[in-house]
Amino acid sequence: MKKAAVMVLVMVMMAVIAATAAEYTVGAEGDYIIGPGDVLDISVWKDEALTKLVTVLPDGKITFPLIGEAKAGGKTVAQLKEELEKKLNRYAPGVELSLLVQQVNSMLIYVIGRVNNPGRFVLNANVDVLQALSMAGGLNPFAKRGKVKIYRKTPRGTEIFNFDYDDVTGGKNLEQNIMLKRGDVIVVP
Repeated sequence: MKKAAVMVLVMVMMAVIAATAAEYTVGAEGDYIIGPGDVLDISVWKDEALTKLVTVLPDGKITFPLIGEAKAGGKTVAQLKEELEKKLNRYAPGVELSLLVQQVNSMLIYVIGRVNNPGRFVLNANVDVLQALSMAGGLNPFAKRGKVKIYRKTPRGTEIFNFDYDDVTGGKNLEQNIMLKRGDVIVVP
């Protein structure tokens, strides 16, 4: 019964993040892809009225003076900068725009099940499974250490990765200690 409840919880969480996880990943060249919740610092040189911090909304959009709404989610910083410059050029030809990711809030992973502090974690660096389990306070004494699973939503569907805690910490099967991506869910039964 408990296993079924955990699986239902995983499926619900995957449904919630499905719309954003596949769309907001790392770009082909490894460039950061902007996602919902990220805070962007956008400024136009010599124009204080066009300098502001904006938060990417859950639908991936931002609002900026003169432009109105613009889709930011799913784009690299360079792509969004180019798009905003094009739109602003109608009002101020030759505009010089600066765009920085002020705060990364969209890089979320989830750790659920038999860990000491389950929950949602913001990634500000590349993190592997062992590091994420550490962030969640480690496995509790009742955890099934050899049956940990990582669920990842991709354009092809949900991928499931197996993780054996004892093997990896013992130096075996280190390939199981994968780098996590936005939206991954770690389930510790």
